[in-house]
Amino acid sequence: MTTERGTSAQPLRLAVIDTDSGFLQVLDKRLERLGWEHRTLASAVPVETIVAMRLSALVVDLAVLGPSGWEYLHRLCSELPGLGVVVCTGQSTVAQRVRGLRLGADDWLSKPCHPEELIARVEAVVRRRRRADARAERGPVAAGELEIRSDRFQAFVDGRSVDLTRREFELIELLAGSEGRVLEREEIYQRVWGYAMARGDRSVDVFVRKLRQKLEKASPEWRYIHTHFGVGYRFAAEPVDGSEAADREFEAATAEPADGPAPATLALDAGDVEAELRALTS
Repeated sequence: MTTERGTSAQPLRLAVIDTDSGFLQVLDKRLERLGWEHRTLASAVPVETIVAMRLSALVVDLAVLGPSGWEYLHRLCSELPGLGVVVCTGQSTVAQRVRGLRLGADDWLSKPCHPEELIARVEAVVRRRRRADARAERGPVAAGELEIRSDRFQAFVDGRSVDLTRREFELIELLAGSEGRVLEREEIYQRVWGYAMARGDRSVDVFVRKLRQKLEKASPEWRYIHTHFGVGYRFAAEPVDGSEAADREFEAATAEPADGPAPATLALDAGDVEAELRALTS
């Protein structure tokens, strides 16, 4: 069985509540080609049935559900907070889309749409869900004066919160979690934005520049994000030359042990040792 593209070895299970035969025929072929486990439902099913399916995500066409669609969506999202829900329905107003998202849907896609776009959005939703699960289990990352709290979606400098957008936080979280490895721009874009980077797209560079400015303002004696030209970016907390932080780092590296300097070692050659032994035995 093939797996979710670019995310995890864990297989993806998907259910689709829809009756659009033409759309479903194309979607089914693509899902079969990917090897995903999927099931098509012609109407709403009890929440308990959805639980038993052990789904990674659910796609819902609200038009199929009729007037009770909003209530059903609310029940799904409130009773199954770990389930990724994508609404894929006909033309809608801004108010309807906002309502659906506020009820708990992870994404909203209007028909007509290409099945490949729906698949990509489902992948992104599942990716965010799995990332959130991993984030909940991850402890804080401390580097220099910076503390990154994944569980709170915040970064702190000396206890003060750094004002980061969600995207900026996801960027610093990714870089800091890479243990000093250089990440290419394409990989950063794929993992933070959720899809492949278009040729010539400078979004990563723009966001790195904004993030750097905020970190340097909050922690001016340290540099955290380093550019590898033509490749990408690396995270490492390094004190700025001439700063007090740099002086402290130097003093710590050159300080003598607490019990004083190590005693000097007397080097003796073989002749010296032999002479000493004759003097003692004479």
